[in-house]
Amino acid sequence: MHTAAKTGSTFALLTDLVAGGGVVVLSGAGLSTESGIPDYRGESGRKRPASPMTYQTFIGSAAARRRYWARSHLGWRHITGALPNTGHRAVAELQRHGLVAGIITQNVDGLHQAGGASGVVELHGGLDRVRCLSCGERSPRHALHLRLAAANPGWESATAEINPDGDAVLDDDLVGTFTIVDCGGCGGVLKPDVIFFGENVPRVRVQECYTMTERAALLLVLGSSLTVMSGYRFVRRATELAIPIAIVNQGATRGDAEAMVTLDAPLGPTLAALVAEVAT
Repeated sequence: MHTAAKTGSTFALLTDLVAGGGVVVLSGAGLSTESGIPDYRGESGRKRPASPMTYQTFIGSAAARRRYWARSHLGWRHITGALPNTGHRAVAELQRHGLVAGIITQNVDGLHQAGGASGVVELHGGLDRVRCLSCGERSPRHALHLRLAAANPGWESATAEINPDGDAVLDDDLVGTFTIVDCGGCGGVLKPDVIFFGENVPRVRVQECYTMTERAALLLVLGSSLTVMSGYRFVRRATELAIPIAIVNQGATRGDAEAMVTLDAPLGPTLAALVAEVAT
């Protein structure tokens, strides 16, 4: 639809659009890479194979659940220890100045909220919660972490490469020694309160995001390749309604042809510069 101009004039156009307010942010994993959390499809993702857990595999195999929780138990400390970066804080600052009207995030790390943002819709859920597949009870991830630590003494000393969804790469033999725990209330299977690949986002949540998008003066995509339809559908909806779309990402995205502005640049410095222009 539109061709991005050179960086200077593109940033100026982005500034003008954001300064008008009514911005709805759609963020992806690329916004959190500067906090040390890798992504699947950006620069860090290209350096290793991606093998995310699928919903069908998780519910269909006790061995798969053991593998997931063993890896996630080690990876959780990496996620919970991550701090919001300049980009997260910039989005929160734009919100405080009344320019950002809503935030939809595909991330499950909670860093938008930790950076000061409010009213964030977590499209794919949050790793800080656990849900029982039998009774539906939700509980804090920290409580499960303590239970798993008690059931698996010595695991805290293990080290491993960390994947984007907070799990660690472990040898199968080591995984086989891990003890999982069930729901403390009903004994049911526990699952992180996130949307796995192959699982549907709850309809109510999707509709909330559609409503937010439809009311936007600008849809601002930050750090998402938009490869997955889960997020890309909101770009499509904005396009249908002739709502301007701006994308800041490192690398090409699925929505570039539909965007008025595309800026291939690091998120933190770019958003900090944006705040300096429109929120001071």
